[in-house]
Amino acid sequence: MIRRDSRLPNNLIQNVKRIPNAVREIVPWRIAPVYLGGFIAVPAFLLGEPSVDFAEGISESEFVFNSFSFLIWGVLVMWMCAGFTMLESGSVRTKNASMICMKNIGLYSIAGLAFFFVGYNLMYVDVGDFIGSLRFMYTSSAPEVALLEGDADALPAVLEQDYSTMSDWFFQMVFVATTASIVSGALAERVRMWSFFLFTLVLTAVIYPVVGAWTWGGGWLAQMGFQDFAGSTIVHSTGGWAALAGVMIAGARLGKFRRNGEARPTPPSNVLIVTLGIFILWFGWFGFNGGSQLKLGTASDVIAMSNVLVNTNLAAAAGIVVSLAFSRFILGRMDLVVGLNGAIAGLVAITAGPTMTDHYWAVIIGAIGGILCTAGTKLLEKLKIDDVVGAIPAHLVAGIWGTIAVCIAAGGDIVTQLVGVLAVGAFVFPVSWLLWKALALSPLGIRVERDVEELGQDAGELGIEAYPEFVLMPENYDD
Repeated sequence: MIRRDSRLPNNLIQNVKRIPNAVREIVPWRIAPVYLGGFIAVPAFLLGEPSVDFAEGISESEFVFNSFSFLIWGVLVMWMCAGFTMLESGSVRTKNASMICMKNIGLYSIAGLAFFFVGYNLMYVDVGDFIGSLRFMYTSSAPEVALLEGDADALPAVLEQDYSTMSDWFFQMVFVATTASIVSGALAERVRMWSFFLFTLVLTAVIYPVVGAWTWGGGWLAQMGFQDFAGSTIVHSTGGWAALAGVMIAGARLGKFRRNGEARPTPPSNVLIVTLGIFILWFGWFGFNGGSQLKLGTASDVIAMSNVLVNTNLAAAAGIVVSLAFSRFILGRMDLVVGLNGAIAGLVAITAGPTMTDHYWAVIIGAIGGILCTAGTKLLEKLKIDDVVGAIPAHLVAGIWGTIAVCIAAGGDIVTQLVGVLAVGAFVFPVSWLLWKALALSPLGIRVERDVEELGQDAGELGIEAYPEFVLMPENYDD
């Protein structure tokens, strides 16, 4: 973060100069120091007296706002896990809804533990060109611990950090959970729970942190000038590549494609829940992109964050409208789910570069992301790749587009951006493919038995049904 000296004295002088002449005549200037002292005392009472010389670091209030920004935006990103759960559980058939709930709360827990014990250090601590530290676990800094134990002299060293150590860890952790959620939706209804959890462990402990070390951690892509403000490639394309490898190894669901190659329609079991999930994700994305400003201590930070939030909202709105409009031309039908997925595509597309001040570019970028997502859905059907929730077109395709779109209005270099896209794909996809393949060949396997898939994972694997009052009817896949 950029350190700034306090400008409080200059502001006071300017405020005094702006006092109207009438007020100057009324207030005896012999007692002006009393009024001036009262003026200073009000913010000192509200914010607390600064315990450090401003020249030595940021103010304590700026430290508080920066840390609070990480925490409150991180909570919103965490809430996106609920959005993914709703989106996925409403998209699958009712016989698999409980498994979706179990997978999503499980992946969030695994991601948090993996990032605490291994992932964060690999991504951010002592990063070279390719990878960070192999140290185990992550903790508060020594000055922070000393301050909590009552050592007031530790405050200057704490303020030098710009924000609380663990507030930063929390904000970064919820991002890695988002990456794992992308994989969950694509592979729904046929992948074993424990195989998925094992893949999630490696993804969040190693694969994602390595990509993050190359970029946000200051590695070789960052040194080239690669730009990805909040993770179109780092988060969403990484999840998309991992999901693509998984669906290729696992194969399509039973009966998804007829013998003549046509895709069998699999409408969502609960459109209301899917729509709720989209709204929750849209809401959480304000934390995803807004929090990636990484600071909230100055007026310029607030202005920049406001622009990010507006651009995020515009891109999502454009994505959903355009996807819905183009679904009839691309898919041959007006598809509500594809239209809703357009919101995700617009959000993913703007995530790499939401900082532009010409806001119409956000509409264009989001709209193109929606079109590409709809076209990607059709392409997957042609290739007989079964992505239950459309995660691959929404996160991978739109993520690639968003990373390239940085060159339009956010100052990115096209060659550098393409190198970043290709490098992440060349790393994540093969590693994920090999990991899925190893799990498939292991005694555990990755695919549930045929009778479990027909009956549903809720009853067949978990032993608990999301809708117990319904009568389970195994489906016929003979055609």
